[in-house]
Amino acid sequence: MELRSHEEIQRATAAIAAGNAEALDRLVWTGVFGAPERRESARAAVLDQARSAGIYPASIHGLYLARGRGEVPANFTVPAINIRGAAYDTARALFRARRRLDAGAVICEIARSEISYTDQRPAEYTFVVIAAALREGWSGPVFLQGDHFQVNAKKYAADPAAEKQAVQDLTHEALKAGFYNIDVDTSTLVDLSKSGHEAQQALNGGLCAELTAFIRRHEPEGVTVSVGGEIGEVGGKNSTPEELQAFMTVYLEALGKQAPGAAGISKISIQTGTSHGGVPLPDGTVAPVQIDFDALERCSKLAREKYGLAGAVQHGASTLPAELFDRFPKLGACEIHLATEFQNMLLDHAAFPADLKRALYDKLRTAAADERKPNDTDEQFFYKTRKKALGMFKRELWGLPAPVRADIGRTLEDKFMLLLDRLNAGGTRALAERHAPFVAGSFPLLGAGVGALKGPEDVSGLSD
Repeated sequence: MELRSHEEIQRATAAIAAGNAEALDRLVWTGVFGAPERRESARAAVLDQARSAGIYPASIHGLYLARGRGEVPANFTVPAINIRGAAYDTARALFRARRRLDAGAVICEIARSEISYTDQRPAEYTFVVIAAALREGWSGPVFLQGDHFQVNAKKYAADPAAEKQAVQDLTHEALKAGFYNIDVDTSTLVDLSKSGHEAQQALNGGLCAELTAFIRRHEPEGVTVSVGGEIGEVGGKNSTPEELQAFMTVYLEALGKQAPGAAGISKISIQTGTSHGGVPLPDGTVAPVQIDFDALERCSKLAREKYGLAGAVQHGASTLPAELFDRFPKLGACEIHLATEFQNMLLDHAAFPADLKRALYDKLRTAAADERKPNDTDEQFFYKTRKKALGMFKRELWGLPAPVRADIGRTLEDKFMLLLDRLNAGGTRALAERHAPFVAGSFPLLGAGVGALKGPEDVSGLSD
């Protein structure tokens, strides 16, 4: 599959310009698994072709603020899809569903933690998603998002400057890669032991403002990155409108001091009773969740009407029953994050090789042994930890036999179709293109290792 020389890369590049899909697949494989020099050449070739086809990374900020102003109806919820394993095939399935439904308001994202355990740095993630868009005949904006660029509370308590720098380093790396949507997650720093909502949200709102200002200093000329804030850590206490107001009071005051006149957040993430991946029961099934739909509706309404934001964001939702998804657009939720279910569909698919699954689980018994709780059954342990094997078995997942990949891809496409339809995201392509036009100079030059960023600072610690 891998292209072994620059001559082969040049021939494949000419072939994809002529519409040769197999040549594109080989370039993508080389852009992920090839030796560094050939990898960069393969990435540059694919991205150049994508640019020529009218595919470009974009910010959803304009669309979200138009929604906050009431210029765009709040009757759809944008799905933010975390692509973890078998990324190229998963992204292709998503773009096929998007084409069928004309769904432009869709985000592809990856969290700080996922970048590590899936072995996908931002530049690679951008490359793979854009390559999938090219492979499936998509054109127009592609919204790439850094999900949960989260401050670790324990690390922050031990060394605030170092932990803040780590988040800034990752944010800068992501911006270089064309992630023009960043979810800042400082909700881990909310202190419920303090008296009064503003005191509880003080560190959360203040540091979120500081990181917003950092993004504004480094975003490409002409692009306003969509920044998200968060008032309640997923899996924690349910959020209230009073907490949202307290956060915004702290945040807007701090942002006014850090970056006077700068654009603020475009959305706000809240906690409504879900947890990431769901809670596995002893038999491996996922416990039912009681979602606080009232909080979601009230916070979304407040966010739009008082602060001009797109609305509230729902996290940890992919394992919810399918019949619940049409409620989110009806309640005004602007965005919903979906991750674990697609990983489950890959690893639990009837066509997934049994020997590979055994090898994956055998590896986890030692590699993730420290995460096993005393009362965990095997089913609970593997359900919670198998995401950690996605990076370790990345090449094997990408290299599954073609019939297996095709079978899994069809199942994923059907699921994406269902979700996009239930969330009323179909028919949003024209809206996305109108509010996220191409900005000259914003296409990341990933093959050359340089971005289109502004700002004189030399941010250390970056890697690809």
